[in-house]
Amino acid sequence: MRKRDLAIGAMGLIGGVVAVKMLTREKTVDWNTVSDKVLHSGRSKFTSVDGTRVHYQEFGNSTDPAIILIHGFTASVYVWSNVAPQIADAGFHVIAVDLVGFGYSEKPSWFDYTINSQARMIVRLMDKLGIGRAVMTGSSYGGAVAATIALDHPDRVEKLVLVGAVINDDVKNHPLLRLASIPGIGEAMTPFLIDSKIFLRRRMYLTLAPVNHHLIDDERVANVQRPLAAADGHHSVLATSRNWHANRIEKDAHLIVHQTLLIWGEEDKVIPLINGYKLYGSVVNSRLVVLKNCGHVPQEEMSDLFTRLVTEFCHDREGRIEAKENEDMMLDIV
Repeated sequence: MRKRDLAIGAMGLIGGVVAVKMLTREKTVDWNTVSDKVLHSGRSKFTSVDGTRVHYQEFGNSTDPAIILIHGFTASVYVWSNVAPQIADAGFHVIAVDLVGFGYSEKPSWFDYTINSQARMIVRLMDKLGIGRAVMTGSSYGGAVAATIALDHPDRVEKLVLVGAVINDDVKNHPLLRLASIPGIGEAMTPFLIDSKIFLRRRMYLTLAPVNHHLIDDERVANVQRPLAAADGHHSVLATSRNWHANRIEKDAHLIVHQTLLIWGEEDKVIPLINGYKLYGSVVNSRLVVLKNCGHVPQEEMSDLFTRLVTEFCHDREGRIEAKENEDMMLDIV
């Protein structure tokens, strides 16, 4: 009986901690309170897309060719903070977008948080900004969104750049995502994980190649955590993980007709390199660049080389890449 009483008491204590956490968290993150801490906040703009407030950052001249940058799961425009200005300086109109439910875009409870809906939002944002065609660049989950736009709205895509792109549902096998799929458990654990700096740091150590772990500091952790540290952010992360349907990308990749640049880190443990070779084998007009000493986010780990690869690919009519002076940093280029 004593063990049983202890177990009941422990469960009651855990339940109480969870209840307090759920009741005391902020409902949303107030932009006016945090904007001074957001990188390039002077470039930040907001607009309404289908009744949802969308945050984006704009760089370069609006008359230059457009490049749209789409971040990954739990990320934001922060992942492009190094490369967005550099790409703009190379002669491009750069739009870095926060997906609905992430960064400083609105996080409505009614949104379905599917890849298809995020792709539709990007296209309608283009309409709102008067952008007919753009180079669509997506990192990780954002790669699935970019590829979906190329498949469903091919006339809106000039070229396609996929960076460590999600192409299937394999990541759903991760133990934490499997737990999150269980009703009740996901709601209870998500706030604690997102609000844990220790958890975020450990996740970053798996995301970046070991040689780049020096990039993981308090500022980076804060910039990743800040936009999601409220009830609506917890909901959007959970809803996205539960509505993760990306198998279509791998299945239909052969239908992508655009010049496509695939950039992968040799040491990507989130979306392994084998996925890059799968895409290269399926997308007829594609080239794959594999970067040495690089993990899942080349745009952060090797910003200068990433910018050079993307801008060379976009400037060249045939999508060719030279980058001869950086051959020692690339494992493979096909």
